[in-house]
Amino acid sequence: MSVKQLPIRWKITILSYCVVIFSLLIGGILLVVNIQSTKEQEINTAAMNTARTVAELSDVKKAIQSPNGWTKINHLIEQIRLINDEDYIVVMNMERIRYSHPVQSLLGTPSLGKDEDAAFAEHNYFSKARGELGTFTRAFFPIKDDNLNQIGVVLVGHRIPSFWDISANLKNEMVIILSLTLSAGLIGSFLLARHIKKQMFQLEPHQIARILEERTATFHAMNEGVIAIDSHEIITIFNEKAKGIFSVKGEVIGKPIRSVLEDTRLPEIVEHNKAVYNETIIVGGKTILSSRIPVLIDQTVVGAVAICQDRTEVVKMAEELTGVKNFVEALRVQNHEYMNNLHTIAGLIQLGKSEQALNLAFTTSEQQGNTSKSIKEMIRNDALAGLLLSKIRRGKELGIEVRVDPNSSLSQFPAQMDQNDIVVLLGNLIENAFESYESIEVEDRVIDISIEQNEETCAIMIEDNGCGIRYEDVAFIFDKGFTKNKQKGTGYGLYLVKQIVMKGNGDIDVDSHVGEGTSFTIIFPMNPGVEANG
Repeated sequence: MSVKQLPIRWKITILSYCVVIFSLLIGGILLVVNIQSTKEQEINTAAMNTARTVAELSDVKKAIQSPNGWTKINHLIEQIRLINDEDYIVVMNMERIRYSHPVQSLLGTPSLGKDEDAAFAEHNYFSKARGELGTFTRAFFPIKDDNLNQIGVVLVGHRIPSFWDISANLKNEMVIILSLTLSAGLIGSFLLARHIKKQMFQLEPHQIARILEERTATFHAMNEGVIAIDSHEIITIFNEKAKGIFSVKGEVIGKPIRSVLEDTRLPEIVEHNKAVYNETIIVGGKTILSSRIPVLIDQTVVGAVAICQDRTEVVKMAEELTGVKNFVEALRVQNHEYMNNLHTIAGLIQLGKSEQALNLAFTTSEQQGNTSKSIKEMIRNDALAGLLLSKIRRGKELGIEVRVDPNSSLSQFPAQMDQNDIVVLLGNLIENAFESYESIEVEDRVIDISIEQNEETCAIMIEDNGCGIRYEDVAFIFDKGFTKNKQKGTGYGLYLVKQIVMKGNGDIDVDSHVGEGTSFTIIFPMNPGVEANG
């Protein structure tokens, strides 16, 4: 098994163990060096005290002033040396003749040390000398007679313990500390590795890397734009489709979302922890169908993800489908109405009332033609005109008069609006007006529609004299899922109306009284608008 594929648990254990060993090694070296330094200071102090003691002995002062004086004091000096555990003590007169020395053959011979000059000038000090047996510290102290004249020098030497000497002395302590520390380090490393592995969902790094690569490839292969941010609004995912939709170039991972796209509404999801599905929003000047979902870990919001789809093509298809549907509905109602008229005309002919039958045929044809011509002249969009015609004829079937204000006109869609938006808005409001008569008996059932437009605004009004809306319900009628008709209603009609009004930066006003009727007034800003011809 290669090092790369070694389980993460063992990698972390080995790494942590090596760190513990390295730390112990460095700590041990520093400890031994510190002990060595302290020991050296202790040795210097002891050596200097020994040198001072020897220098003040009267027997030593007398001996170094007489010939062959070493025969009298060498034995005494050796006893002092052994008692004070020094390596050597050398007593010299001013001619540097040795009067004491551990080596008998050197007694009476001159010393040739290069670090002794200052001692013969009444100075006491330390020096270091390296020899075959190691490094020695040497303490020098002058010997003076009763008149304070210097008559000699005492030299006390002591070997400084080496690094390995101190380590050997601490062997037992080091073994105990090493065993306890390594055992604790091994257990701690293993527990740490197990905890990290658990947080990684029992996956190895190479498995996580593969999952990340697969996830990235999947996101980029999707036909929808995917954008994700973390809790600090930093982009973590921005696939190629999203870059294409929003015309974003270059790498944006790691950047704040607001610096790339100002109005994705993703930060709102992180803040409120509430998902939004299939909402049409305007981002970067484009109409986007967006679902935005918070990302939760242990019930904590750690980010949000948005799935985006450019609605341009969808809107075009919807416009075509909506237009076809409206015309089909208009034709169905018109066919039903014509069939009724034909039956009437046939009956009149059978009764021999041919002139009356002919007048009815001309009158019906003229009324239909006038209505279609009038709507077409006012509304310059075929789909919208078809919708109004179908609703007028649908109203006749239901016994409801649908009236379009003759002063109405629509030649241009409001800013950021399209054919589908206006069709959905009017269709839902008129259907709601139809439903308002289901629970009330009204002699003259009328729905008035007005569309007024100028260079600055477009005002749409739908008014009925149906059942009306309770005052306490008015505040909730635009909420998703809210409906008064539990059997037929979906609760999405007025919600879609509200979304369309928000999309066009418009205002909607509701005036309703129970038993009297309801009026919806919507005002959109016009500039810049989109031509409604079609």
